Amino acid sequence: MQPDLFLNPAEPSDAFDHPLSLNLGEQCVRVYPHFVSSASSVSLFNEVKATTAWRQDTIRIAGKTIAVPRLQCWMGDAHCRYAYSGIPLVPVKWTDTLREIRDQASAVTGLPLNCVLANLYRDGSDSVAWHADDEPQLGQSPAIVSVSLGESRKFQFKRKPRLGLSEEQLTERHEILLETGMLVLMEPGVQEHWVHQVPKTKRPVGARINLTFRYIPPR
Repeated sequence: MQPDLFLNPAEPSDAFDHPLSLNLGEQCVRVYPHFVSSASSVSLFNEVKATTAWRQDTIRIAGKTIAVPRLQCWMGDAHCRYAYSGIPLVPVKWTDTLREIRDQASAVTGLPLNCVLANLYRDGSDSVAWHADDEPQLGQSPAIVSVSLGESRKFQFKRKPRLGLSEEQLTERHEILLETGMLVLMEPGVQEHWVHQVPKTKRPVGARINLTFRYIPPR
């Protein structure tokens, strides 16, 4: 699968006023390629990596307990308890760095954001399988804001199977190359109709941090 080529602009001008778009049927993904400048991305990666309380979670598959193939940290406001794949997550307090990134991401997208799942992909063997961020805690039709730092990785989409889809629709795939400093906004509707993944790669690749900001309504 080749990346959607229009997601690699030559010039960074008007990056915030005119984000790039990946149209997924009636749904849309907005891409801000230069949310973090290339000059700042290395130092910001190092700061987030050093100040985040990474942990190794486990999940049970087919009766076996296995390590999640990446390190994680769930951070957010006190009420933002979360769970996915049977992993309960209680938020740790915001670091100054992630609070600042959250505030800037909120300003760019116009969205309220009060929690983040930080993922550290240590090398190409770390990944996240096909899934949708559609847990009940996120409310109906959530918007998801993702910020990438570090090495580039593929980000792939396919439709959720459902009645009425053609064979062509079921085999439809889209791919973005997530580069350092990039912000991706999955608009409302994407999680209901599409799943996404970051696949493993045999290509030698260094570490990448993904910050996936969300909003959990207060109870």
